[in-house]
Amino acid sequence: MTDQLAAGIYADPDETPPIGRAIPLGLQHVLAMFASNVTPSIIVAGAAGLAFGGPEQVYLIQMAMLFAGIATLFQTVGFGPVGARLPIMQGTSFAFVGVLAGVAATQGLSVALSACIIGGSIHFLLGSVIRHLRWLFPPLITGLVILAIGLYLIPVAIKYAAGGAAPFQMEAESFGSLMHWTVALSVVVVALVLKFFTRGTTSNAAILIGLLVGYVVAYSFGMVSFDAVARASWLTAITPLPYGFEFSLGAVIAVTLVSIVSAIETVGDTSATTKAGAGREATDREIAGATYADGLGTAVAGVFGGLPNTSFSQNVGIVGMTGIMSRHVVTIGAIVLILCGLVPKIGAIIASMPLPVLGGGVIVMFGMVAAAGLNVLAEVEMNRRNMVIIAVSLAAGLGLNLVPTAVQYLPGVVRTLATSAVAPTALVAILLNLVLPDET
Repeated sequence: MTDQLAAGIYADPDETPPIGRAIPLGLQHVLAMFASNVTPSIIVAGAAGLAFGGPEQVYLIQMAMLFAGIATLFQTVGFGPVGARLPIMQGTSFAFVGVLAGVAATQGLSVALSACIIGGSIHFLLGSVIRHLRWLFPPLITGLVILAIGLYLIPVAIKYAAGGAAPFQMEAESFGSLMHWTVALSVVVVALVLKFFTRGTTSNAAILIGLLVGYVVAYSFGMVSFDAVARASWLTAITPLPYGFEFSLGAVIAVTLVSIVSAIETVGDTSATTKAGAGREATDREIAGATYADGLGTAVAGVFGGLPNTSFSQNVGIVGMTGIMSRHVVTIGAIVLILCGLVPKIGAIIASMPLPVLGGGVIVMFGMVAAAGLNVLAEVEMNRRNMVIIAVSLAAGLGLNLVPTAVQYLPGVVRTLATSAVAPTALVAILLNLVLPDET
């Protein structure tokens, strides 16, 4: 054993800590991303009009867990050119929520999931050229897109905290009640206290623990029903194309654009992982492998009803904090997720979570997405040119999303893109960044 191993530092991805240490570390990776992983499926299911806590929503939650685990195995174990063979945790991506929620609400889940299959396949192909495209996505562009995602999602978080985002929920007398806000704020307060006043696993799982506390508070108010949990089975078989296959060019273009941004985000996470865990830059093979795994995970998940996945940045922080670069530790976490995804009762328990509980959690999570965008933009010089790009891109992306009737006479494909928030922000930012001259 080398001096480094004796010190408990595992800078080589192929090294493995003792199993007694590896299992808790793997569970820590799962706890850090669990709430963020299942939330997008709940939101998209709600946008599609699926019954809250119903079997279809439970199925989508199961697929989120199952294919987060499978996509993580693509990264950590890999095969052929697929996989970075690094401790990269995959999970359902928030970046796609805006686009997929809009498509699911207007065209149905069949169109949304079909777009994920095609977009994921295109994402996979990016693995062979990703290193040549990085120049199109400097921090100015990636930061703007991430900020737009967070800003788009924050109103959804407030609606959930107040009692729900569907029209019938927002018209209910209980919407915005003190009871709902008490539950939501209990999640926020507990999550913040644990995040900033504790360390280790408790701090990393702060949002998850906050959700559990909010769940208990909601139960004490009589807001929780376990009927769906009782009806759910212990094991299930996954279903290919559960909603069929339906092509929409607008949906495919929108998902593909976000996939490109997601690919660049994965490149950043791959580089951050090697820098934090091993003090080196990621190799071209690792970056290409991570991109292949990202796209393949998204495409395969779409076939079975799962949403697109991406690398999870919070797990990069765990690698940096623990100094453990072992990919086999994250493989343990992936196996845990797969087991959870195959047990419908776990999905039913998550689906029974009252909306204000989820709302409290996503207030923090969506706010952190926006803050992550600001953090990336902090690397950018705020001269007049860059400020104009930020201003025009956000105004176009968020403005059209907030007032979709402003483009109601555009063709269907173009209208879908124009009102998706993320796609117009990215397109306008890339175009202006290419056209506007640098300030001297």
